[in-house]
Amino acid sequence: MKGVLYVVATPIGNLEDITLRALKVLKEVDLIAAEDTRHTLKLLTHYGIRKKLVSYWSGREKLKAGEITARLDEGLSVALVSDAGTPGISDPGGELIRRAIEQEIEVVAVPGPSASVAALSISGLDTREFVFIGFLPAKKTERAKKLAALALEERTLVFYEAPHRLLETLSDMITAFTGGRRAVVVKEITKIHEETIRGSLEEALAEMESETVAGEYVIAVAGREKRAAEPAIGEALAEMAALMKKGLGRKEAAKSVARSYGLAVNELYERSLKE
Repeated sequence: MKGVLYVVATPIGNLEDITLRALKVLKEVDLIAAEDTRHTLKLLTHYGIRKKLVSYWSGREKLKAGEITARLDEGLSVALVSDAGTPGISDPGGELIRRAIEQEIEVVAVPGPSASVAALSISGLDTREFVFIGFLPAKKTERAKKLAALALEERTLVFYEAPHRLLETLSDMITAFTGGRRAVVVKEITKIHEETIRGSLEEALAEMESETVAGEYVIAVAGREKRAAEPAIGEALAEMAALMKKGLGRKEAAKSVARSYGLAVNELYERSLKE
């Protein structure tokens, strides 16, 4: 009989945020697959858990996925954890989960902390619908292109960002998202130096420029305001042209604008060729 792969969410800062069920699973499984065994060992030591650990950090995930699924095939139970939050969500783990599913190994979620949801819950922005983007591309041109593609999105946008790129990313967002978009920047959520900055993107950037940028960040940005009435095709074409000037391809711009305006992508694309 095959074992079970448990996808276990762990604290994103405060060790008390772990669930009782997660602790039970970590105590009972045969093996814990950790993104970084040294990091996970601190959590296990804090709760008096002694268990065999194996590392699967992103650079070795494909190799390790085969080794871990082999143990699952033997009937061992495995807990999959990342350094913080939920494995596979902007963290390693996806490869192992997919491999387990392909081999018909049972995969069970043990839910818990998520930095994106935690930040969104205190943002004050619309949470009825949101889009989780995670980390943007590191290269400026690719990042600008990605943001341009999101410029017409009406749902709240949620991003992760590293400290060394935070100011540049906020600046790029101001360029892509016009109209003084409301935003929330949460630093080191659930940790000792947690801080929340609310206001427009411009205000958030100004405040971040005046303080030390360090730690992990979540950025939530309000979506584009919904239009009261359906716009004319000419206005949609103008939006397309603006996105293309920012580096977006014609097809990508057509898809983005058509979705926002409720127009047919092919029709809008064909009309743009005639302009």
